[in-house]
Amino acid sequence: MSDVRESGFKERTRVANARERLLDIPPIERTERISLSAADGRTVAEPVDAKRNIPHYARAAMDGWAVRAEDTFGASDRSPAILRPGESVGPNTAVRVHTGSELPAGADAVVMVEETEQLNDELEVFDAVAEGENVAPVGEDVDAGQRLYEPGHQLRPSDLGLLKGTGIDTVEAVERPEVAIIPTGEELVQADPDPGEVVETNRFTVSRLAERWGADVKRRSIVTDDHEALRAAVERDLTRDVIVTTGGSSVGERDLIPEVVSELGEVFVHGVALKPGHPVALGRVQGRTVVMLPGYPVAAIVNAVQFLRPLIKHLGRMPTNPLPTQEATLARKIRSEPGVRTFVRVKTEQTDAGLEATPTRASGSGVLSSVALADGWVVVSESREGIPEGETVTVEDWEYNA
Repeated sequence: MSDVRESGFKERTRVANARERLLDIPPIERTERISLSAADGRTVAEPVDAKRNIPHYARAAMDGWAVRAEDTFGASDRSPAILRPGESVGPNTAVRVHTGSELPAGADAVVMVEETEQLNDELEVFDAVAEGENVAPVGEDVDAGQRLYEPGHQLRPSDLGLLKGTGIDTVEAVERPEVAIIPTGEELVQADPDPGEVVETNRFTVSRLAERWGADVKRRSIVTDDHEALRAAVERDLTRDVIVTTGGSSVGERDLIPEVVSELGEVFVHGVALKPGHPVALGRVQGRTVVMLPGYPVAAIVNAVQFLRPLIKHLGRMPTNPLPTQEATLARKIRSEPGVRTFVRVKTEQTDAGLEATPTRASGSGVLSSVALADGWVVVSESREGIPEGETVTVEDWEYNA
């Protein structure tokens, strides 16, 4: 790799191109058998078929009386059918049932209770019912052997309930992508910083995001800006699917991690046309992907959402669903650089005229509060040079839990 510390970022890769190169690898093939209690959000690795019918018995779909439908033919308000209440259903007899009750033997329909009146030993039925009326037959919801989910389906809580109901207690799932988070920087400390020191927050923030996105995360200790220490840290985690470093990804004298990764493998992207956070780098070492995030907290978050999120989803065979958005009117103009995708943090407020979005900052990648206290961000495309006040914009909820 050329010495980028001498040349700087002469060219920046477009976001879409960088992401395309990042995802040009096969997803994980490893699978594991897991219980339903651990399966929420996991990706099914093999076809899942129902083991039993739902319902597995014919049941009353209404409160009322189980009857033979033929015994109610011709019944009306003026000329009710007269049946006898009993313990079993036979000719001209009926059994009281409740919603969900098993349909008694001999019955083939249920008369709703409001269409009947019991007078001593007689039951007047004021409405004729057809065979099967107000009855949930065996397998009405799900048939035994029915295909429920194909490989690649991401399980939701409602899916887990359905699986449990059909007699399934475990599923074969794609293993979670294994991600190591390595914070770097000689100025970083865990707490109580002296002048010139900074409390390390990226490991905490990025690891929690990665876990939300479906990764199994290993949090590593801070590594100082030393070539050999950084090399050892990367080599240690080559058993993981993804190595994420924070800090040291730019072109300064202490930005060593791209050089280390280049020596061990390949850096295929260094510098992306986005703001904040253009000094991101992407590489691979022995088939493992390395995502080198900038050290400034906002820049780390922006790049994690743009690159680490789709990578985790791709590796884990999970759908990369679009983040939720809402439309708002821009309260103040936004400036941006043409050719650069810009992420502008905004606060939203409901006004009489509708939802309004006010930019908190368009720059300042080290100002973590500008993200933490925002309601989302507006993405300004590379083709635009800012957005004027009053324009309708799309506010993206990047922190959505999925």
